[in-house]
Amino acid sequence: MNIIIIGGVAAGTKVAAKLKRDNYNYNVKILTKSKHISYAGCGLPYYVGSVIEKQEDLIQNTPKEFFELTGVEVITEVEVTKVNQEGKTVEVLNLATNETSTYQYDKLVIATGADPIKPSIEGIDLDGVYFMRTPEDAIKLRKSIDEGKIKRAVVVGGGFIGLEVAENLTAQGVFTSVIDMAEQILPGFEPEIANYVENYLADQRIITFTETKLEAILGDGKVEKVKTNKRTMKADAVVLSMGIRPSTAFLNGSGIELSQNNAIKVNKKLETNIKDIYAVGDCALVTNIITGKDAYVPMGSTANIEGRILAQNINGDNLTYEGALGTAVVKLLGINAGKTGLTEDQAKAEGYEVETVTTVMEDKAKYYPGSSVFIIKMIADKITKKLLGVQVVGEGNVDKIVDMAVMAIGLNAKLDDIQTLDYAYAPPFSTAIHPFAATVNILLNKIKGNLISITPREYKEGKANGYKIIDSAIVPKITGAPYVDISKTHEELPEFDKDEKLLLVCDKGRRAYMLQQRLRDFGYTNTIVLEGGTMFNELKAE
Repeated sequence: MNIIIIGGVAAGTKVAAKLKRDNYNYNVKILTKSKHISYAGCGLPYYVGSVIEKQEDLIQNTPKEFFELTGVEVITEVEVTKVNQEGKTVEVLNLATNETSTYQYDKLVIATGADPIKPSIEGIDLDGVYFMRTPEDAIKLRKSIDEGKIKRAVVVGGGFIGLEVAENLTAQGVFTSVIDMAEQILPGFEPEIANYVENYLADQRIITFTETKLEAILGDGKVEKVKTNKRTMKADAVVLSMGIRPSTAFLNGSGIELSQNNAIKVNKKLETNIKDIYAVGDCALVTNIITGKDAYVPMGSTANIEGRILAQNINGDNLTYEGALGTAVVKLLGINAGKTGLTEDQAKAEGYEVETVTTVMEDKAKYYPGSSVFIIKMIADKITKKLLGVQVVGEGNVDKIVDMAVMAIGLNAKLDDIQTLDYAYAPPFSTAIHPFAATVNILLNKIKGNLISITPREYKEGKANGYKIIDSAIVPKITGAPYVDISKTHEELPEFDKDEKLLLVCDKGRRAYMLQQRLRDFGYTNTIVLEGGTMFNELKAE
């Protein structure tokens, strides 16, 4: 059987390797435009920052090494220009010689990935304009830094790659700003989480400008300034990280069905609408596990999962890929952020009766050296108690919190199912009640009515207006606010009326909750707790 795979990064090489591993008799060829295969695309920003020191560490396999290891033939620097479904052929242009040739296939796998968005603006081709999609991009940028050519940079795009590039430029001593057209950085994250990260980055000397559109790149032969709709900024370099588009233009006229964003439509067996043609990776749509709707999730992890499943199906299995959750994690100059599942707004749009909670939790035993906190937002349906999404930011291993949520959502678990599981504990790793489980407990308390609270988003929207702030921290911290020490509160508080609107605020929310419970027993009927406390909220003056 002749199997042609178009594309040789994550998905393509995974399909090829698994195919040959399970059936060495197959004739498997990879056709790729790049010089390289199986390169570490997600590692490119870290080469810029010299975290990854050697160029060769970006290349996981050379074509020769891959052939010797797997038996898969790799043909580089060729571009597939046409797919002929009736004759089961692909037309191929040799980019070095400009010669064309035709390859016959029995099965065709499209794994062409995606291309970076390149806007049609003045100065886009100036020296000092960089992308971050291939090893050559990262190598070129770092070389310029090492040569002392870049002192000030503007990164266009506040997504994962853009922020990772900004982090690594800053680590190299480059003064870096980030601009983005959107209302927030970190698309797909809750606005309050994104705002927290934005403020943190500002403290680390990375200034982000949202709702800011790139209009032109100015300079005489090389980058000197960046013009936006709001300001003009000096720069020696511009790194464009404005998103990606599925690399599928060559499929026009092929009969293969594409989505509105030109991603390839596939079923759960990763088959296109054309027999014996499949698609995986960043060029294809997947299914959102929760909603059952089409989703575009261009992640290396997703590509590898799809690639393995497809290879097994071509080899005779009957597996399905149920889809993705949009899981992601990012490292940003000392803190980490991660997410999975639906956001609060997405869950509401899908018709769920949404309840959320935002907590501040120790990431390990408080007394253990190096302990810090996680800020966790958890989203659930309050009728079914089904977990719908989790977002987390902190210095520690946020990926563990995210992966626990992935497992719970993937297994269709309810909050009650995951509340008392036997999570790992030792002081260097976690708290006695795991921060994930503790957040579940608090969310269940909220759903049951044991906790009456207001979320950081609701507080920002003014839903606590008219409430008197009560400082309930260990020691007084809120200027001008009455202070109540729960350790000394054993009876009614004569300074407050029983029906007075009281907003209970401490550092994290825990002591405020304890005070609420006690005041409830004393007959106070109108108290609310500010979730996340002073650690996550900017208090408004009364």
